[in-house]
Amino acid sequence: MKTNTIPQLPDPHGFSPDPLTELLRSGAQRLIEQAVEAELSVLLEAYVSDKMDDSRARLVRHGHLPEREVLTGIGAVPVKVPRVRDRGGDAEKVRFTSTILPPYLRKAKSIEELLPWLYLKGISTGDMHEALAALLGPNAAGLSSTTISRLKADWWDEYDRWQRRDLSARRFVYIWADGVYSRPRMAEEKQCVLVLIGADEWGRKEIIGLADGYRESTQSWRELLLDLQRRKLTHAPDLAIGGGALGFWNALREVFGATKEQRCWFHRTGNVLNAMPKSVQAKAKGYLHDIWQAETRVDAAAAFDYFVATYGVKYDKAVAKLTKDCDVLLAFYDFPAEHWKHIRTTNPIESTFATVRHRTGKTKGSLSRKTGLAMAFKLMMSAQTKWRKLDAANRMPEIIEGIEFKDGIKQLQSAA
Repeated sequence: MKTNTIPQLPDPHGFSPDPLTELLRSGAQRLIEQAVEAELSVLLEAYVSDKMDDSRARLVRHGHLPEREVLTGIGAVPVKVPRVRDRGGDAEKVRFTSTILPPYLRKAKSIEELLPWLYLKGISTGDMHEALAALLGPNAAGLSSTTISRLKADWWDEYDRWQRRDLSARRFVYIWADGVYSRPRMAEEKQCVLVLIGADEWGRKEIIGLADGYRESTQSWRELLLDLQRRKLTHAPDLAIGGGALGFWNALREVFGATKEQRCWFHRTGNVLNAMPKSVQAKAKGYLHDIWQAETRVDAAAAFDYFVATYGVKYDKAVAKLTKDCDVLLAFYDFPAEHWKHIRTTNPIESTFATVRHRTGKTKGSLSRKTGLAMAFKLMMSAQTKWRKLDAANRMPEIIEGIEFKDGIKQLQSAA
């Protein structure tokens, strides 16, 4: 018996032969046929007693509709839907319509959901066919511009409904605020998306506000915070975390005056180091870390004074950026130590918006401010499903009850 020694070359269409996938696809085809046949049997059984004048059955099989392919998670599966013939004469004609394979079905629901996900994650309309071919086979259909337009309209409608949701039953202990910039292709200037993320009494993080602002102005932030109040968010957050932009803090004091303030150490470190020469930035950054990573407020104050003494003479502008907000840079010491890593920076917003910037940069077509906001909303909603709860979520009710924390440690309540 001769052995074939000729090597098998890859499929020139870019999709390697896979016997397992072919087996699954043929199995799926048989299962679909069986399911549709079962639907047809139910219909024929319902009319089994309806007879013609010559005693023949009124409803009989009548071949199949033309074969078509349905795109599924294992590639394109050819399907045929049977037809029936109603010989009832003047009676209203009975037709067979499969609920499994509706007349215009061309893609499984999972594929319909895959298309917008790929687009949001950075695959452009022009590259969609290639991406789907790699996943589902060379015959996978791409994403048309019409489909994209419909998706964007649906995203905006979803965002609009989300913006009007009732918040009367919600209670947020922490909120993170930031203004994140991107440049829509149809806009003359960068778009500033105002973002608010909250942590509720169970330690769950979620987006509570998202709006198109104007350069993080007080008015833009005021409108966003007042809108939360309008939708009955009556309890002021216990702590707000944000960068040094005055717009947010001015608006916060007007709307939620009882909320404590924590400046973001990520932003502040960058601002301070940008006012220093690169030759000293690495060492100075280490000294800044000594401040916000200290175990107690006293130790942090000592590290703070050391930084001022070390750099205050030569780099007074850099030191001024640090000293102007000393108290609100160290507010986290009045909250549970287990939460410090969550509340010292606005990283929940920064890390999430990295995906938003990537997607808006990848978009090859026109992108308006409205579409940019809707896309940011969808991306953040997608990211939100993967967010983990805060550590030591059991501390949240203690904060709500007003229990005092000193250097992150719960203080015993004195007897009445």
